[in-house]
Amino acid sequence: MTENDLLYTLALQNVSKIGDITAKKLIRHCGTAEAVFKEKRQNLLKIDGIGSIVINDLFEPNHRKAANDELNYIKKNQIKVLYFEDEDYPEKLKHCIDGPVLLFQSGNINLKQQHIISIVGTRKITTQGIAFCENLVEQLTPYNPVIVSGFAYGTDITAHKAALKHNLQTVGCLAHGLNQMYPKVHKKYVADIENNGGFFTDFCSSDVFDKNNFLKRNRIIAGLSEATIVIESAERGGSLVTADIANSYNRDVFAVPGRTSDSQSVGCNNLIKFQRAHLLSNPLDVPYILNWELEDTQKPSVQKKLFVELDDQEKVIYNYLKNQTKEQLDIIALNCNMPIFKVAGVLLNMELKGVIRPLPGKLFELI
Repeated sequence: MTENDLLYTLALQNVSKIGDITAKKLIRHCGTAEAVFKEKRQNLLKIDGIGSIVINDLFEPNHRKAANDELNYIKKNQIKVLYFEDEDYPEKLKHCIDGPVLLFQSGNINLKQQHIISIVGTRKITTQGIAFCENLVEQLTPYNPVIVSGFAYGTDITAHKAALKHNLQTVGCLAHGLNQMYPKVHKKYVADIENNGGFFTDFCSSDVFDKNNFLKRNRIIAGLSEATIVIESAERGGSLVTADIANSYNRDVFAVPGRTSDSQSVGCNNLIKFQRAHLLSNPLDVPYILNWELEDTQKPSVQKKLFVELDDQEKVIYNYLKNQTKEQLDIIALNCNMPIFKVAGVLLNMELKGVIRPLPGKLFELI
């Protein structure tokens, strides 16, 4: 977008009575943000949901001054700005009705053709939660996902650090402008994250930092990703809000179960109990449910043996799998007319012979 377009869009964003949904409606009706400000009041009042209070706020002169100050800050600090209709605006966020009109970015974020997951949870993460989060990221590393979180204490920073450890892109979604960093103790991670990912926010540098910003920020965490994973949560918490938002976007949600006596597992257990999340007990449940596939270069290297001797049952399964890209154990048993327990043993022998390899989700394929 041009500098002039950005100026007027910043001014529109500064109007407190206008949120992202209304701003998009106005822009699409008038053509540009500049056209919104130059449209006649009586014409704007004809737009569904636009009343005199909104119109009066829109034409307050201070919005243009605030936008000019923010534009100077953006240019001075070389902030990348993504407009909701731009090609490089995050694809999944485009499909969220309340996605930000403008998204401010720092770092080297690349979301093109990437698996993207959000990992959230309590700030008071337990040692078990830390261990699960770290193992989750490690097990998902072959799929090269982008790890999104909120850069806060506890689960968020654990997820970011695990991503950095395994050289995965990680994105921190902030509840304030890029002119500050909260919590300050996490500033030591900023450079590493920006070198292998970065930060997103829809808050301007002039916005006052407020705890309610975190709830608004959560829609970006949920909207960027194909799935949101809740590691631990008390009965109430921001991560449950993120899970609810993800559900409203028709995205997958996963929750790690815990003991009923553990206070930091109540939220996750409730998500599962009320069917608001998949039960996540094994990290490989994620690629299985999301239907991720490994690139050929990332698949386990298994040397296929020449002139392998197969018994009659192995030949039946071999011939069946020749015509399938990959297949589940239950379906193999059904189509080969064998009991599941028998097929499981035959598949194990074939794996040891280097003929097949197992995949997540009880899938098998020929080598």
